[in-house]
Amino acid sequence: MSWWQSILLIPYCIALGISIIYGSHRYFIVRLYYRNRRHGPTAQPPPDNWPTVTVQLPIYNERYVVERLIRSVAGLDYPKDRLEIQVLDDSTDDTTGIAGACVEALRDEGCAVTHVRRGTREGFKAGALTEGLRTARGEFIAVFDADFVPPPDLLRRVIPHFADRTVGMVQTRWGHLNRDYSLLTKVQAIFLDGHFVMEHGARCRSGLFFNFNGTAGVWRRRCIEDAGGWQHDTLTEDLDLSYRAQLAGWRFVFLPDVVAPAELPVEINAWKTQQHRWAKGSIQTARKLLPRILRSELPFRVKAESFFHLTGNLSYLLMALVAVLIFPAILARTHMGWYRVLLVDLPLFAMATFAVSSFYIYSQREISPAWRSQIKYLPCLMSIGMGISLNNARAVLEALVGHRTEFYRTPKCRIEGRADTWRGKRYRTGSTWTPLIELALSAYFAGLIGFCIRHDIYFPIPFLLMFGFGFLYVGALSIWQGKGGVPREKIHE
Repeated sequence: MSWWQSILLIPYCIALGISIIYGSHRYFIVRLYYRNRRHGPTAQPPPDNWPTVTVQLPIYNERYVVERLIRSVAGLDYPKDRLEIQVLDDSTDDTTGIAGACVEALRDEGCAVTHVRRGTREGFKAGALTEGLRTARGEFIAVFDADFVPPPDLLRRVIPHFADRTVGMVQTRWGHLNRDYSLLTKVQAIFLDGHFVMEHGARCRSGLFFNFNGTAGVWRRRCIEDAGGWQHDTLTEDLDLSYRAQLAGWRFVFLPDVVAPAELPVEINAWKTQQHRWAKGSIQTARKLLPRILRSELPFRVKAESFFHLTGNLSYLLMALVAVLIFPAILARTHMGWYRVLLVDLPLFAMATFAVSSFYIYSQREISPAWRSQIKYLPCLMSIGMGISLNNARAVLEALVGHRTEFYRTPKCRIEGRADTWRGKRYRTGSTWTPLIELALSAYFAGLIGFCIRHDIYFPIPFLLMFGFGFLYVGALSIWQGKGGVPREKIHE
């Protein structure tokens, strides 16, 4: 082995080792979930007097979905004299006219709904929510993004859980209006199901910190104010406020059986924009709050899980490093016998895939009788997760070095079934330079597979195939769907 191979092998082994630790954490979450399954929330009796709830709907240029959102919220089965709806509209297109007409029609029907327009867009979504709070009448604040369609009974099932005065927020589970639209939406649905069912479920049941997801949840107003209110110094104002609230002593509840359906991005560049924002925002929040968390008097188990939660997206940076540096590791294997390769590669591959696979298999089993039908998508899920690593690694690096960028929103086009299309819709997300590198990496992995075959090194090939297909799928689809796209809008979700 040459000196340069040895030098490159060091960061490769470090990145791979830490990646395995983060991957194994998924298995820990599964064990935590089942160990504490008896500690989940139970149905609560309705209050004698239903409290006043303000439902906030932050929107920006949502012409295709804004009326669906407003009317679904107006249809909530809750005492009308205790329900207030705020349409927090920062739009610059005809969304304002559509929203205004809908609000006026609902007012004529007796709904307490207001159309809030502010003179500035400072703070984006966090700023809009703060503006709404100034005039909100509710003791409780529900938030729904533009792509959601809350079920009529949501508030009646959520509000009783606030009988415990220490509960500051209740999060419901996201459903998926267009889960079966494409391979991409099926993979996204499984990703999100794992996050909600396993991560939220395990953390909530175990008394650990978890987060409000920006929508489909209800806050106690006093909790928001006690935690310092909405702040816009990160791209994930929801995660930031969640941790500040729990540091202040408030308790959160997750309700897996209360489902709020939403629209998944069907265009891959929109999904990459969303993933970039979430990855960057989580690391920004980690930089902001982890020192405070680690210095606190919280139990060690809460601090440790908070660390893994807030820094979890570092795994994408590690994954990208593994992808780039895998060649010297392959060369090193040319000097090993087959039995040494078996002892090294097979355990690593099994460890990396088993923990992640079990995480998503168990989450599907918890929510669907047809969970076995979803297993066939797991190879694609892991592969596309690897393919998105370059996009998210860039987001992590930007957050680590403190590079600030605008808040890019996720376009919604009202895609509910396979007959619907995003093509020709006004809101598009143009592709960037990243797909070209993703395609180059797919060619790189194809070459590595050929190298392994020529040198009879077969055990790394499944791992290389997943990387290669993931980068090819993400890169090629980004270019194909990005044709005719418009520059990304600097807007909030």
